[in-house]
Amino acid sequence: MRLIRYQYGGATSYGIVEGDQVEGVSGNPFDGHRATGNRLPLSAVKIGVPFVPRTFYAAGINYEEHVREAAALLGNEPNLPTRADVGYRANNALIAHGEPIIIPADATERVQYEGELVVVIGKQAKHLSEDAAFSCILGYTIGNDVSERTWQANDRTLWRAKNTDTFKPMGPWIETEANPEDMQTTVRLNGEVVSQFATNSMIFGIAHYIAEMTKYLTLYPGDMIWMGTDGATQNMKAGDTVDVEITGIGTLSNPLIGEE
Repeated sequence: MRLIRYQYGGATSYGIVEGDQVEGVSGNPFDGHRATGNRLPLSAVKIGVPFVPRTFYAAGINYEEHVREAAALLGNEPNLPTRADVGYRANNALIAHGEPIIIPADATERVQYEGELVVVIGKQAKHLSEDAAFSCILGYTIGNDVSERTWQANDRTLWRAKNTDTFKPMGPWIETEANPEDMQTTVRLNGEVVSQFATNSMIFGIAHYIAEMTKYLTLYPGDMIWMGTDGATQNMKAGDTVDVEITGIGTLSNPLIGEE
């Protein structure tokens, strides 16, 4: 099932995507919903961010090739993580499929994409084992963890490198039936493939992260975890379009513009 959040006629609603149509629902994916029977063409609605998370978690460096590529650029030896680390991102940075990523006027040329699988939590969870970890997952969506690398290297925190307005495109919907073991992530810049990797080839997998996190904190419906990216990333500029496709979910597409 593909659960979408959309705007139509001045109202924001949740719906179910079926082919090229959206069937409206009452309620929401986290507290319960019911199909209304009212249908609209998907092309007639504005797709919104699939949901506004309660807490925005982000896995730390979680793919080996990404670690090695980053180390090579700095002339350092790769330092693979020995445990699952969790960070946080800010909701202000979220934008929807089709909305523009705005490059700040004082950003350097090193604004880069990171195509990521997003895990959407659907049930409250505490002290889950790895075997039980997937029981709290509602589904998956796609994220683009846009990053300004110069700021990332020079600031004491990631407050602007990762959390600048529009730096977290997400969408286009929540897919409840996708299987991470079958997924491949493909990033295209202006239609050219610039990154491709097995989505599930993480250093620490989804189940491990959820089990580790719920030792110490409670996950709630509407929380989400961005799971990291793999490989090298390239610079983007105003006028570009970046697409992140994940098998079984769909494609997240966003143009880039410069700040006026």
